Amino acid sequence: MDKTLKKEVISILVDNQSNVLSRVVSLFGRRGFNIDSLTVSATNNPEISRITIVFNGTEQALHQILTQTEKLEVVRDIFTLNAAESLYRELLLVKIKCDKNDRSALREIIEIYRGKIIDLSKDSMIIELTGAPEKLDGFMDMLSCYDVLEVCRTGITGIARGIQDRDMDF
Repeated sequence: MDKTLKKEVISILVDNQSNVLSRVVSLFGRRGFNIDSLTVSATNNPEISRITIVFNGTEQALHQILTQTEKLEVVRDIFTLNAAESLYRELLLVKIKCDKNDRSALREIIEIYRGKIIDLSKDSMIIELTGAPEKLDGFMDMLSCYDVLEVCRTGITGIARGIQDRDMDF
């Protein structure tokens, strides 16, 4: 069996009730999985929430965690989000130390990446950027020659392309 670790993105549709997130996350922790990214969001059905979890694991580990998570009574559906058949997005907020001399160069970089300056002061700016994780990584790489004061990333959220059986109302 292949022991190669690869990044997995799974989406879990769960009952929208208290304590669901802690139950799902504790299952991962008890099985020794480290979660790299975790997002929770509402769906078009107010009774259901979507949990997107990113972690590294083997094919065997993926199968194990999918099977065990599926057994939780609050789980409506669970599936992997294959990169070729899904869209991943992330939100980045970054605060950069800058003065009036740096602003035009930073503005050019921000425009290229289709970011937005959401706050500006005499000595700093805060930038908002959304996109695929690779886009955000590239943007952060471009900012490496500036003094980055704070970074906040939401983590990956994703959705499968096309119409899937799981798109139906529960």
